[in-house]
Amino acid sequence: MAKSKTIFVCSECGNESSKWLGKCPACNSWNTFYEQKIVEGKKKDKIEKAIIVPQTLNSYEAKETLRIHTGFQELDRVLGGGLVKGSLVLLGGEPGIGKSTLILQICDKIKGDGKVLYVSGEESAEQIKLRADRLGINNEDILFLGETDIDIVNQAIINVNPKLVIIDSIQTMYSDELTAAAGSVSQVREITAQVMRICKSKAITTIIIGHVTKEGNIAGPRVLEHMVDTVLYLEGERYFSYRILRGVKNRFGSTNEIGMFEMQEKGMCEITNPSDILISEREDNPAGSCIVSSMEGTRPILVELQALTSQTIFGYPKRTANGIDYNRLALLMAVLEKKAGLMLGSQDVYLNVVGGLKINEPSIDLGIMLVTASSFKNIPIPKDMIIIGEVGLTGEVRRINLIEKRLKEAEKLGFKSCIIPESNKKDLKDKYKLDIIGTKDINDAMKKVGIK
Repeated sequence: MAKSKTIFVCSECGNESSKWLGKCPACNSWNTFYEQKIVEGKKKDKIEKAIIVPQTLNSYEAKETLRIHTGFQELDRVLGGGLVKGSLVLLGGEPGIGKSTLILQICDKIKGDGKVLYVSGEESAEQIKLRADRLGINNEDILFLGETDIDIVNQAIINVNPKLVIIDSIQTMYSDELTAAAGSVSQVREITAQVMRICKSKAITTIIIGHVTKEGNIAGPRVLEHMVDTVLYLEGERYFSYRILRGVKNRFGSTNEIGMFEMQEKGMCEITNPSDILISEREDNPAGSCIVSSMEGTRPILVELQALTSQTIFGYPKRTANGIDYNRLALLMAVLEKKAGLMLGSQDVYLNVVGGLKINEPSIDLGIMLVTASSFKNIPIPKDMIIIGEVGLTGEVRRINLIEKRLKEAEKLGFKSCIIPESNKKDLKDKYKLDIIGTKDINDAMKKVGIK
């Protein structure tokens, strides 16, 4: 008779312990251990395996990677040119953000030889059909399987031998070989390993959809992201129609690219020129508004920053940041008060990145400081000016990268002037129609903008 024992597993990192712990010693997470029973079967006889002799790396011939175009230029850019044949892609996002809608549209756009197998453990065939009718999808090559048993799913993949497999979602699948509940660490890890073995051996491209936790990470063990070839996150605010597809891991391309979509009645529509969309509603020229440039991979994106300063009614001033890191805002406000002489200690400061975007690049530092000073002084920044630059703790404006691409994007959208770091201006080789203004520190930048 098979024996069973009980262990405790951390739901965040998969760390195992013989007893329950309040805090995981591996990832320092609290209250993440859950009980799991392991059934020990009889030991199988060892099977003699063939000995493989390692070969030199130069003896192998590198072949060009075959890619499948998804029908979305934005998605292909994030993937590095399309879905690599035989790759395993993990797509995560909050509930209702549009993961299933985007995947179903991809299934419709990938046409040609081979079938597409859509495996759903959350929705029935009728529900998927309702969404397909709403999106105008009518593709005979899409096969549907409503199943949560991974053994049945694996057998269907072998029998159909499709060119693309969709599993929605990985947390709903389970294996009878494990006693843990569906969605647990051991189940997710084992099921992903089984799907990966089949799809790699058959060269079948697979996309698995994963749920996210309240912190925004994909639910399940971190090893899940290490196992797959590509990890994509679909981001966006619930009350905004714009969606951002961000690649955080990609073995076949860059991890800094993003793709922009807009959720409409007919599904996801890609935005090929996000800069034009994000600044299109900026008609007047109020104080506390400016345009900055942020690089997302190889693409420059122009976005609008808005700041509001008001007299605080409490003894402690409030700092609110929407779209940038709060600690970065607090640091820049301290530099602005120390080096530029703006008395913000009695002011509440609110900063917003228009469009629901989240930007972490330091090249928007100068824009954050100038737009805050603009609101504090109630002096508008010229509407046709773009501001680019990183600011240090001593108030100096530092060099940034890829300045040529940023200037060309600003020139294409009709801007007349641009403030950049002085060190970047000295290295410019091409001529631009823009009036390029170099600056060395925050005080010099405020004078050239007309605030000080």
